[in-house]
Amino acid sequence: MRHATRVLFALTVLAAAVTVSAQQDMVKTHIGHVTTAFNGTPNGQGLLPTAAAEAKIAAQHAALAMKSEGNLDGMKLHAGHVIHAVDPTVEMKGPGLNYGVKRAAQGVAQHIELAAKAPGASKNVMTHSMHVATSAGNVVKWSDEILKTAGDVRSATDAKVAAGHVAHLNMLAQQLASGVDADKNGQIGWQAGEGGLQQADMHMNLLLKGEGQ
Repeated sequence: MRHATRVLFALTVLAAAVTVSAQQDMVKTHIGHVTTAFNGTPNGQGLLPTAAAEAKIAAQHAALAMKSEGNLDGMKLHAGHVIHAVDPTVEMKGPGLNYGVKRAAQGVAQHIELAAKAPGASKNVMTHSMHVATSAGNVVKWSDEILKTAGDVRSATDAKVAAGHVAHLNMLAQQLASGVDADKNGQIGWQAGEGGLQQADMHMNLLLKGEGQ
C-alpha cells in the first residue's frame, strides 16, 4: 500500500513538472517568434528583426524622396518604395523584403502578448511584454499614417504640394525605428505615441535578461 502511494505521489510530481515545463516552453516559443524565428518571414528570422529591416528600407526611401524635392516623379517613385516596405499588399513592387513593417509589428505585438498570457509566464515577461507590445502598436499606427501620407504624395499633381507631404512622410518613416519624444520631456519611452522599434528591442532585451537568456 505504501509502495503504491509513493508511486502515485511520484507520478503526480512528474506530471506537475511536465506541465510546468510545457507552460514554460509556450512562453519561450512566443518569445522566439519575436526575436529569433517565425515561419514566413524573410529567411525565417524573428518578427522584430524583420520589422526593423523593413523600417530601415522605408526610412531610406523617405529620405531619398526628400532629396528629390522639386522632382515630382522622383518623389512619387520613392513614396511607392516606402509603401512597399511598409505594406507590400498595397504596393507589390519595390526594394522591401515583401513582408512589411506593419505586418511584422503586428506580429511582434501579438506574439509577445501571447507569451505574457501563457500559463507560467513570469512577472518579468508580463511587465516587459506590455512595453514591447505598446511600442510595436505605435509602429502599426504610424505605418497606417505613412500609407496615407505616401498615397497623398503619389496623388499630388504639383511638386510643392507633394514636397509638403514628403516632409511629413520622412518624419513618420524615421520614427518607426527611433520613436518620438511626444511629451517633450527629453527622452523617448515605450509609452503609447512614443516608443518605436528601438524601444521595443530595448525592452525585449530587458525581458530576455530577466529570464536569464
